[in-house]
Amino acid sequence: MDSFLIEGGKKLEGEVNISGAKNAALPLLAASLLCEGTHSLENVPRLRDISTMLKLLSHLGVSSEQNGNGVKLNADKIVADDAPYELVKTMRASVLVMGPLVARLRHAKVSLPGGCAIGARPIDLHLKALEQMGAKVELHDGYVEVFAENLKAAHISFDKVTVTGTENIMMAACLLKGTTILENAAKEPEVVELAEHLCNMGAKIRGAGTHHIEIEGVEKLHAVHHRVMSDRIEAGTFVIAAAITGGKITLHNAPTENLSVFLDRIIDTGASVEKNKNDLTIIGASEIKSVNISTAPHPGFATDLQAQFMALMCKANGTSIINENIFENRFMHVPELKRMGADINIEGHTAIVNGKRKLTGAPIMATDLRASACLVLAALAADGQTEVSRIYHLDRGYDHMEEKLCALGANIIRKKNI
Repeated sequence: MDSFLIEGGKKLEGEVNISGAKNAALPLLAASLLCEGTHSLENVPRLRDISTMLKLLSHLGVSSEQNGNGVKLNADKIVADDAPYELVKTMRASVLVMGPLVARLRHAKVSLPGGCAIGARPIDLHLKALEQMGAKVELHDGYVEVFAENLKAAHISFDKVTVTGTENIMMAACLLKGTTILENAAKEPEVVELAEHLCNMGAKIRGAGTHHIEIEGVEKLHAVHHRVMSDRIEAGTFVIAAAITGGKITLHNAPTENLSVFLDRIIDTGASVEKNKNDLTIIGASEIKSVNISTAPHPGFATDLQAQFMALMCKANGTSIINENIFENRFMHVPELKRMGADINIEGHTAIVNGKRKLTGAPIMATDLRASACLVLAALAADGQTEVSRIYHLDRGYDHMEEKLCALGANIIRKKNI
Protein backbone atom coordinates (compact mmCIF):
# COMPACT_ATOMS: atom_id res chain seq x y z
CA MET A 1 0.00 0.00 0.00
CA ASP A 2 1.20 3.51 -0.79
CA SER A 3 2.16 5.98 1.91
CA PHE A 4 2.97 9.68 2.13
CA LEU A 5 6.30 11.01 3.36
CA ILE A 6 5.57 14.54 4.61
CA GLU A 7 8.15 17.07 5.76
CA GLY A 8 6.27 19.49 8.00
CA GLY A 9 6.75 23.07 9.10
CA LYS A 10 6.07 24.86 5.82
CA LYS A 11 3.52 27.64 5.36
CA LEU A 12 1.20 26.84 2.49
CA GLU A 13 0.54 29.67 0.07
CA GLY A 14 -1.04 29.96 -3.35
CA GLU A 15 -4.20 29.00 -5.20
CA VAL A 16 -6.08 25.72 -5.55
CA ASN A 17 -9.08 24.61 -7.61
CA ILE A 18 -11.73 22.68 -5.71
CA SER A 19 -12.86 19.53 -7.50
CA GLY A 20 -16.35 18.17 -8.00
CA ALA A 21 -18.03 16.63 -4.97
CA LYS A 22 -17.68 12.88 -4.52
CA ASN A 23 -20.84 12.69 -2.41
CA ALA A 24 -22.80 14.46 -5.14
CA ALA A 25 -21.29 12.61 -8.10
CA LEU A 26 -21.97 9.10 -6.79
CA PRO A 27 -25.80 9.39 -6.60
CA LEU A 28 -25.80 11.28 -9.92
CA LEU A 29 -23.99 8.35 -11.53
CA ALA A 30 -26.44 5.89 -9.98
CA ALA A 31 -29.37 7.95 -11.32
CA SER A 32 -28.31 7.04 -14.88
CA LEU A 33 -29.96 3.65 -14.25
CA LEU A 34 -33.39 5.27 -14.20
CA CYS A 35 -33.85 5.70 -17.94
CA GLU A 36 -32.56 5.10 -21.45
CA GLY A 37 -30.45 7.65 -23.30
CA THR A 38 -26.98 9.10 -22.94
CA HIS A 39 -26.33 11.09 -19.78
CA SER A 40 -23.32 13.39 -19.48
CA LEU A 41 -21.73 14.69 -16.30
CA GLU A 42 -18.94 17.24 -16.05
CA ASN A 43 -16.72 18.24 -13.13
CA VAL A 44 -16.59 14.61 -11.95
CA PRO A 45 -13.67 14.12 -9.53
CA ARG A 46 -10.96 11.58 -10.38
CA LEU A 47 -11.32 9.24 -7.43
CA ARG A 48 -11.20 5.56 -6.61
CA ASP A 49 -14.83 5.65 -5.43
CA ILE A 50 -15.89 7.04 -8.82
CA SER A 51 -14.03 4.22 -10.59
CA THR A 52 -15.71 1.69 -8.30
CA MET A 53 -19.17 3.08 -9.08
CA LEU A 54 -18.47 2.99 -12.83
CA LYS A 55 -17.38 -0.66 -12.54
CA LEU A 56 -20.60 -1.46 -10.69
CA LEU A 57 -22.69 0.34 -13.32
CA SER A 58 -20.82 -1.55 -16.06
CA HIS A 59 -21.72 -4.82 -14.34
CA LEU A 60 -25.37 -3.73 -14.47
CA GLY A 61 -25.14 -2.89 -18.18
CA VAL A 62 -24.40 0.85 -18.16
CA SER A 63 -21.70 1.78 -20.66
CA SER A 64 -19.52 4.73 -19.74
CA GLU A 65 -16.86 6.88 -21.36
CA GLN A 66 -14.52 9.12 -19.39
CA ASN A 67 -12.71 12.13 -20.81
CA GLY A 68 -10.83 14.04 -18.14
CA ASN A 69 -13.47 15.23 -15.67
CA GLY A 70 -16.33 14.37 -18.00
CA VAL A 71 -18.33 11.13 -18.02
CA LYS A 72 -20.93 9.91 -20.51
CA LEU A 73 -23.25 7.07 -19.50
CA ASN A 74 -25.79 5.02 -21.41
CA ALA A 75 -28.25 2.70 -19.65
CA ASP A 76 -30.34 1.59 -22.65
CA LYS A 77 -29.85 -2.07 -21.77
CA ILE A 78 -29.75 -3.13 -18.13
CA VAL A 79 -28.35 -6.69 -18.08
CA ALA A 80 -28.21 -7.36 -14.32
CA ASP A 81 -30.00 -6.29 -11.15
CA ASP A 82 -27.41 -7.25 -8.54
CA ALA A 83 -24.51 -5.42 -6.89
CA PRO A 84 -21.95 -8.12 -5.98
CA TYR A 85 -19.84 -8.09 -2.85
CA GLU A 86 -16.59 -7.75 -4.80
CA LEU A 87 -17.69 -4.32 -6.05
CA VAL A 88 -19.60 -3.14 -2.99
CA LYS A 89 -17.22 -4.10 -0.18
CA THR A 90 -14.97 -1.05 -0.47
CA MET A 91 -17.66 1.61 -0.91
CA ARG A 92 -20.85 2.04 1.05
CA ALA A 93 -22.32 4.39 -1.58
CA SER A 94 -22.76 1.35 -3.84
CA VAL A 95 -26.10 0.88 -2.10
CA LEU A 96 -27.33 3.88 -4.12
CA VAL A 97 -28.04 1.61 -7.09
CA MET A 98 -30.84 -0.04 -5.09
CA GLY A 99 -33.33 2.82 -5.50
CA PRO A 100 -33.03 3.22 -9.27
CA LEU A 101 -32.95 -0.56 -9.87
CA VAL A 102 -36.15 -0.99 -7.87
CA ALA A 103 -37.75 1.91 -9.75
CA ARG A 104 -36.87 0.60 -13.21
CA LEU A 105 -36.81 -3.20 -12.79
CA ARG A 106 -38.88 -3.68 -9.60
CA HIS A 107 -36.11 -5.91 -8.23
CA ALA A 108 -32.62 -5.49 -6.78
CA LYS A 109 -30.09 -7.67 -5.00
CA VAL A 110 -27.35 -5.69 -3.28
CA SER A 111 -24.53 -6.85 -1.06
CA LEU A 112 -24.52 -5.30 2.38
CA PRO A 113 -22.24 -2.27 2.02
CA GLY A 114 -18.68 -1.72 3.20
CA GLY A 115 -16.46 1.38 3.14
CA CYS A 116 -14.85 3.31 6.00
CA ALA A 117 -14.88 1.75 9.47
CA ILE A 118 -16.33 4.82 11.20
CA GLY A 119 -19.52 3.22 12.49
CA ALA A 120 -22.28 0.77 11.66
CA ARG A 121 -24.10 3.05 9.18
CA PRO A 122 -26.84 0.46 8.61
CA ILE A 123 -29.25 0.59 5.67
CA ASP A 124 -32.24 -0.48 7.72
CA LEU A 125 -33.84 2.94 7.17
CA HIS A 126 -33.69 2.39 3.38
CA LEU A 127 -35.25 -1.04 3.71
CA LYS A 128 -37.97 0.03 6.14
CA ALA A 129 -38.98 2.80 3.70
CA LEU A 130 -39.12 0.35 0.77
CA GLU A 131 -41.30 -1.99 2.84
CA GLN A 132 -43.65 0.91 3.57
CA MET A 133 -43.85 1.36 -0.21
CA GLY A 134 -44.99 -2.25 -0.60
CA ALA A 135 -41.69 -3.98 -1.30
CA LYS A 136 -40.76 -7.35 0.13
CA VAL A 137 -37.24 -7.37 1.60
CA GLU A 138 -35.17 -10.50 2.26
CA LEU A 139 -31.69 -10.73 3.80
CA HIS A 140 -29.61 -13.79 2.99
CA ASP A 141 -25.96 -14.71 2.44
CA GLY A 142 -24.77 -11.17 3.08
CA TYR A 143 -27.16 -9.70 0.51
CA VAL A 144 -30.32 -7.63 0.61
CA GLU A 145 -32.90 -8.66 -1.99
CA VAL A 146 -35.83 -6.37 -2.75
CA PHE A 147 -38.94 -7.61 -4.55
CA ALA A 148 -40.97 -4.58 -5.62
CA GLU A 149 -43.61 -5.72 -8.12
CA ASN A 150 -46.27 -3.96 -6.02
CA LEU A 151 -44.26 -0.83 -5.22
CA LYS A 152 -46.48 2.19 -4.60
CA ALA A 153 -46.25 5.77 -3.37
CA ALA A 154 -46.25 6.16 0.40
CA HIS A 155 -45.90 8.60 3.29
CA ILE A 156 -42.55 7.83 4.92
CA SER A 157 -41.08 9.30 8.09
CA PHE A 158 -37.42 8.40 8.64
CA ASP A 159 -36.58 7.52 12.25
CA LYS A 160 -33.38 9.54 11.89
CA VAL A 161 -31.85 11.69 9.17
CA THR A 162 -30.21 9.59 6.48
CA VAL A 163 -28.54 11.10 3.42
CA THR A 164 -28.20 7.98 1.26
CA GLY A 165 -31.60 6.77 2.48
CA THR A 166 -33.22 10.01 1.33
CA GLU A 167 -31.43 9.76 -2.03
CA ASN A 168 -32.30 6.10 -2.54
CA ILE A 169 -36.00 6.49 -1.79
CA MET A 170 -36.21 9.72 -3.81
CA MET A 171 -34.93 7.80 -6.86
CA ALA A 172 -37.15 4.79 -6.14
CA ALA A 173 -40.26 7.03 -6.03
CA CYS A 174 -39.65 8.97 -9.26
CA LEU A 175 -41.42 6.47 -11.51
CA LEU A 176 -44.27 5.49 -9.18
CA LYS A 177 -47.88 6.53 -9.68
CA GLY A 178 -48.95 8.95 -6.96
CA THR A 179 -47.05 11.18 -4.54
CA THR A 180 -44.46 9.89 -2.10
CA ILE A 181 -43.79 12.07 0.93
CA LEU A 182 -40.53 11.91 2.88
CA GLU A 183 -40.52 13.33 6.42
CA ASN A 184 -37.31 13.95 8.37
CA ALA A 185 -35.48 13.88 5.03
CA ALA A 186 -31.82 14.89 4.82
CA LYS A 187 -31.19 18.54 3.92
CA GLU A 188 -27.60 18.14 2.67
CA PRO A 189 -26.59 20.09 -0.48
CA GLU A 190 -25.85 16.79 -2.22
CA VAL A 191 -29.50 15.75 -1.73
CA VAL A 192 -30.62 19.05 -3.28
CA GLU A 193 -28.21 18.47 -6.16
CA LEU A 194 -29.68 15.04 -6.88
CA ALA A 195 -33.24 16.40 -6.70
CA GLU A 196 -32.39 19.16 -9.19
CA HIS A 197 -30.78 16.60 -11.50
CA LEU A 198 -33.82 14.32 -11.31
CA CYS A 199 -36.14 17.26 -12.01
CA ASN A 200 -34.08 18.10 -15.10
CA MET A 201 -34.65 14.48 -16.14
CA GLY A 202 -38.40 15.05 -15.88
CA ALA A 203 -39.11 14.12 -12.26
CA LYS A 204 -41.42 16.22 -10.08
CA ILE A 205 -39.80 16.84 -6.69
CA ARG A 206 -40.65 19.58 -4.21
CA GLY A 207 -39.06 20.50 -0.90
CA ALA A 208 -35.47 19.31 -1.42
CA GLY A 209 -33.30 21.10 1.12
CA THR A 210 -36.00 20.82 3.79
CA HIS A 211 -37.07 17.95 6.04
CA HIS A 212 -40.27 17.51 3.95
CA ILE A 213 -39.83 16.25 0.37
CA GLU A 214 -42.64 15.35 -2.02
CA ILE A 215 -42.03 13.20 -5.11
CA GLU A 216 -44.87 13.08 -7.63
CA GLY A 217 -44.30 10.07 -9.85
CA VAL A 218 -44.00 10.38 -13.64
CA GLU A 219 -44.25 7.79 -16.41
CA LYS A 220 -40.71 8.18 -17.70
CA LEU A 221 -37.52 10.20 -17.42
CA HIS A 222 -34.97 11.31 -20.02
CA ALA A 223 -31.19 11.67 -20.13
CA VAL A 224 -29.63 15.10 -19.49
CA HIS A 225 -26.34 16.95 -19.05
CA HIS A 226 -25.28 18.05 -15.56
CA ARG A 227 -22.31 19.76 -13.90
CA VAL A 228 -21.37 18.33 -10.51
CA MET A 229 -21.22 20.80 -7.63
CA SER A 230 -17.91 21.63 -5.94
CA ASP A 231 -16.82 19.53 -2.98
CA ARG A 232 -17.49 21.33 0.31
CA ILE A 233 -15.45 18.78 2.29
CA GLU A 234 -12.39 19.15 0.07
CA ALA A 235 -12.78 22.92 0.34
CA GLY A 236 -12.98 22.72 4.13
CA THR A 237 -9.89 20.55 4.24
CA PHE A 238 -7.85 23.12 2.30
CA VAL A 239 -9.22 25.90 4.51
CA ILE A 240 -7.76 24.06 7.50
CA ALA A 241 -4.49 23.48 5.60
CA ALA A 242 -4.07 27.27 5.45
CA ALA A 243 -5.10 27.76 9.09
CA ILE A 244 -2.92 25.01 10.58
CA THR A 245 0.24 26.11 8.72
CA GLY A 246 -0.30 29.85 9.18
CA GLY A 247 -0.41 30.24 5.42
CA LYS A 248 -2.58 31.96 2.85
CA ILE A 249 -4.59 29.96 0.32
CA THR A 250 -7.17 31.07 -2.22
CA LEU A 251 -9.73 28.42 -3.14
CA HIS A 252 -11.35 28.70 -6.56
CA ASN A 253 -14.81 27.20 -7.18
CA ALA A 254 -15.43 26.96 -3.44
CA PRO A 255 -19.06 26.27 -2.42
CA THR A 256 -19.05 29.02 0.19
CA GLU A 257 -22.85 28.93 0.59
CA ASN A 258 -22.57 25.36 1.91
CA LEU A 259 -19.81 26.09 4.42
CA SER A 260 -21.32 28.86 6.55
CA VAL A 261 -21.23 27.15 9.97
CA PHE A 262 -17.78 25.71 9.34
CA LEU A 263 -16.35 29.05 8.20
CA ASP A 264 -17.81 30.77 11.28
CA ARG A 265 -15.85 28.35 13.47
CA ILE A 266 -12.70 28.94 11.39
CA ILE A 267 -13.07 32.69 11.93
CA ASP A 268 -13.44 31.98 15.67
CA THR A 269 -9.96 30.40 15.60
CA GLY A 270 -8.52 33.75 14.53
CA ALA A 271 -8.08 33.00 10.84
CA SER A 272 -9.09 35.60 8.25
CA VAL A 273 -11.72 34.58 5.70
CA GLU A 274 -12.36 36.61 2.56
CA LYS A 275 -15.20 35.69 0.18
CA ASN A 276 -15.40 36.86 -3.43
CA LYS A 277 -18.19 35.09 -5.33
CA ASN A 278 -16.92 31.49 -5.65
CA ASP A 279 -13.41 32.32 -4.45
CA LEU A 280 -12.40 31.94 -0.83
CA THR A 281 -9.14 33.21 0.68
CA ILE A 282 -7.95 31.96 4.07
CA ILE A 283 -5.13 33.57 6.05
CA GLY A 284 -3.99 31.59 9.06
CA ALA A 285 -3.63 33.32 12.42
CA SER A 286 -0.27 33.73 14.16
CA GLU A 287 -1.93 32.24 17.26
CA ILE A 288 -4.77 29.75 16.86
CA LYS A 289 -7.65 30.10 19.34
CA SER A 290 -9.41 27.05 20.76
CA VAL A 291 -13.01 26.52 19.59
CA ASN A 292 -15.67 24.01 20.64
CA ILE A 293 -17.70 22.19 17.96
CA SER A 294 -20.54 19.65 17.78
CA THR A 295 -21.24 17.78 14.57
CA ALA A 296 -24.79 17.78 13.22
CA PRO A 297 -26.67 17.11 9.99
CA HIS A 298 -26.62 19.97 7.47
CA PRO A 299 -26.65 22.92 7.96
CA GLY A 300 -24.70 22.08 11.14
CA PHE A 301 -20.98 21.35 11.43
CA ALA A 302 -20.29 18.47 9.02
CA THR A 303 -19.04 15.24 10.56
CA ASP A 304 -16.78 14.88 7.51
CA LEU A 305 -14.78 17.91 8.74
CA GLN A 306 -14.56 16.96 12.40
CA ALA A 307 -11.26 15.04 12.19
CA GLN A 308 -9.57 17.79 10.19
CA PHE A 309 -10.76 20.44 12.68
CA MET A 310 -9.37 18.35 15.53
CA ALA A 311 -5.93 18.49 13.93
CA LEU A 312 -6.20 22.29 13.96
CA MET A 313 -7.24 22.31 17.61
CA CYS A 314 -4.09 20.36 18.53
CA LYS A 315 -2.20 23.57 17.66
CA ALA A 316 -4.68 25.94 19.33
CA ASN A 317 -4.00 27.95 22.47
CA GLY A 318 -6.33 26.40 25.04
CA THR A 319 -8.68 23.45 25.44
CA SER A 320 -11.40 22.62 22.93
CA ILE A 321 -14.36 20.25 23.24
CA ILE A 322 -15.37 18.25 20.16
CA ASN A 323 -18.68 16.38 20.23
CA GLU A 324 -19.28 13.76 17.51
CA ASN A 325 -23.04 13.21 17.15
CA ILE A 326 -23.25 11.36 13.82
CA PHE A 327 -20.95 8.31 13.83
CA GLU A 328 -19.93 6.27 16.88
CA ASN A 329 -16.40 5.39 15.76
CA ARG A 330 -15.23 8.69 14.33
CA PHE A 331 -12.35 9.27 16.73
CA MET A 332 -10.11 6.59 15.24
CA HIS A 333 -7.57 9.25 14.27
CA VAL A 334 -6.97 10.19 17.92
CA PRO A 335 -4.38 7.46 18.76
CA GLU A 336 -2.37 8.47 15.69
CA LEU A 337 -2.47 12.16 16.65
CA LYS A 338 -1.25 11.17 20.10
CA ARG A 339 1.72 9.43 18.50
CA MET A 340 2.64 12.84 17.10
CA GLY A 341 2.44 14.49 20.52
CA ALA A 342 -1.20 15.57 20.72
CA ASP A 343 -2.94 15.68 24.12
CA ILE A 344 -6.48 14.34 23.58
CA ASN A 345 -8.84 12.56 25.98
CA ILE A 346 -11.93 10.68 24.83
CA GLU A 347 -15.08 10.50 26.94
CA GLY A 348 -17.80 8.67 25.01
CA HIS A 349 -18.72 10.79 21.99
CA THR A 350 -16.63 13.72 23.22
CA ALA A 351 -12.96 14.53 22.61
CA ILE A 352 -11.17 16.98 24.90
CA VAL A 353 -8.24 18.49 23.05
CA ASN A 354 -5.57 20.27 25.05
CA GLY A 355 -3.87 22.40 22.46
CA LYS A 356 -0.62 24.32 22.07
CA ARG A 357 1.27 21.05 21.83
CA LYS A 358 4.34 20.55 19.70
CA LEU A 359 3.56 17.97 17.01
CA THR A 360 6.49 15.89 15.79
CA GLY A 361 6.81 13.57 12.83
CA ALA A 362 6.10 9.89 13.40
CA PRO A 363 5.00 6.80 11.49
CA ILE A 364 1.18 6.85 11.59
CA MET A 365 -1.64 4.92 9.96
CA ALA A 366 -4.85 6.17 8.37
CA THR A 367 -8.04 4.32 9.33
CA ASP A 368 -10.66 6.00 7.13
CA LEU A 369 -11.09 8.72 4.55
CA ARG A 370 -11.44 11.82 6.73
CA ALA A 371 -8.97 10.51 9.35
CA SER A 372 -6.46 10.34 6.51
CA ALA A 373 -6.98 14.02 5.73
CA CYS A 374 -6.67 14.85 9.44
CA LEU A 375 -3.30 13.10 9.69
CA VAL A 376 -1.98 14.76 6.54
CA LEU A 377 -2.91 18.17 7.99
CA ALA A 378 -1.24 17.35 11.30
CA ALA A 379 1.88 16.22 9.43
CA LEU A 380 2.00 19.52 7.52
CA ALA A 381 2.13 21.36 10.86
CA ALA A 382 4.55 18.97 12.60
CA ASP A 383 8.30 19.19 13.06
CA GLY A 384 10.24 16.64 11.06
CA GLN A 385 9.06 13.88 8.75
CA THR A 386 5.82 11.95 9.06
CA GLU A 387 4.96 8.79 7.17
CA VAL A 388 1.21 8.36 6.70
CA SER A 389 0.44 4.80 5.63
CA ARG A 390 -2.75 3.32 4.09
CA ILE A 391 -3.42 6.45 2.05
CA TYR A 392 -5.63 4.50 -0.33
CA HIS A 393 -8.41 5.97 1.82
CA LEU A 394 -7.42 9.44 0.58
CA ASP A 395 -7.51 8.27 -3.03
CA ARG A 396 -11.15 7.29 -2.46
CA GLY A 397 -12.21 10.85 -1.67
CA TYR A 398 -9.61 13.49 -2.61
CA ASP A 399 -8.72 14.31 -6.20
CA HIS A 400 -4.88 14.24 -6.40
CA MET A 401 -4.52 15.72 -2.92
CA GLU A 402 -0.73 15.57 -2.69
CA GLU A 403 -0.31 17.30 -6.06
CA LYS A 404 -2.53 20.17 -4.94
CA LEU A 405 -0.74 20.49 -1.60
CA CYS A 406 2.70 20.38 -3.21
CA ALA A 407 1.65 23.19 -5.58
CA LEU A 408 0.98 25.23 -2.41
CA GLY A 409 4.47 24.57 -1.07
CA ALA A 410 4.06 21.32 0.84
CA ASN A 411 6.82 18.71 0.76
CA ILE A 412 5.03 15.41 0.13
CA ILE A 413 6.38 12.30 -1.57
CA ARG A 414 4.17 9.34 -2.44
CA LYS A 415 6.05 6.21 -1.46
CA LYS A 416 5.17 3.08 -3.37
CA ASN A 417 5.14 0.13 -0.98
CA ILE A 418 4.96 -3.48 -2.05
